[in-house]
This record gives sequence, C-alpha cells and structure tokens, in this order.
Amino acid sequence: MAKTPSPSAPDGEQDAPATVGKGRPTPSRAEREAARRRPLVADTKEAKARARAEMAEKREKARIGMAAGDDRFLTPRDRGPQRRFVRDWTDARWSLSEWIMPLMLIVIIIGFLPSTGWLVTYSFLALWGIIFLVIIEMILTSVLVKRAAARKFGADRVEKGLGWYAAMRQIQMRFLRLPKPQVKRGAKVD
Repeated sequence: MAKTPSPSAPDGEQDAPATVGKGRPTPSRAEREAARRRPLVADTKEAKARARAEMAEKREKARIGMAAGDDRFLTPRDRGPQRRFVRDWTDARWSLSEWIMPLMLIVIIIGFLPSTGWLVTYSFLALWGIIFLVIIEMILTSVLVKRAAARKFGADRVEKGLGWYAAMRQIQMRFLRLPKPQVKRGAKVD
C-alpha cells in the first residue's frame, strides 16, 4: 500500500515511495532448513571431555557394581537369586577344575624344553588324565548344584542352565571370576 502524504509535508514534496513487502526475497526452503540446522551433539572440546568423563564414571560404577554382585549391573546371564546361589555354592568349594589352565601352561612349557622326550610324553598323559577328571567333576557339579537348587527353590521352579553355569564358573580360576566370589572357601551355603 502506498502511503498518503503526511499533513506536515509541504505541497509538492512527498516522501520517497515506501518499499512494498519486507524488502528482501523470500528465502528458499533449503536456506531456511540450513539456518535452522544445529549439530545434535556439541562439537566443543569441553563437551567431548565432559562426556568422556561421564562415560568413564559410569563404566567404573558398573565395574564396581558387577564385581560386588549388584543385580543392577550384572549381565542377564548372572542375574537372579538362583544364579547367586549357584555362584556362592561353586565359590565355596575347592575344585580341580580351576587349576586346568595353569596345568596346561606348565605342559606347554615342558614341551619346549630340549631333550625331555619322556617328560613331555608323561606330562601330556597326565594332562589328559586331569582333563578326564575335570569333565567328571563338571558333570558331578552340574548334578549336585541342580539338586541343591531344587531343595532350596523347589524342584518345579529351578531355572534351566544352572548346572552348565556352575560348571563354567568352576573352570575359571577363582581370582578371575566375575562377579567376584562373595563367600570364602569352605563356607556353608544354604
């Protein structure tokens, strides 16, 4: 719309014609989207350092919680009262199984020794004998832990896989087990 001359303006002198519209072209859709676009994550070094520190803190908290056996931080494989019972039951016992890895390492070292053919032969035979005993111990552990869980939780409420869980935990050396053992060896587990 054109402006009408203001009454204070002298006759013959009028203001310059006013601009119509906003005085600039309408931005295209691409220009509007580009102006509105922001990074989803801040790119600043401080933000990255802060995020890295927060993640490290969360990981450390989760590691401590898992080592302590806190259910919130355990993997689904390790959660629940029955799994806790199996862990405690296994950790309270002495077993030959947890020594299988160090024994294998010793046999490998003996195999590299020069001119000990008879020692290598007997060490391999002994290792195979120990592996056979460990397999028997794993089967026995599986049966015993299932029986103990059935007594404690009821035969109809026992989870699947408890025997395998106990046998696999038993093979690991005690100081390498996660979650860390919560009971001492020889402790009574009910």
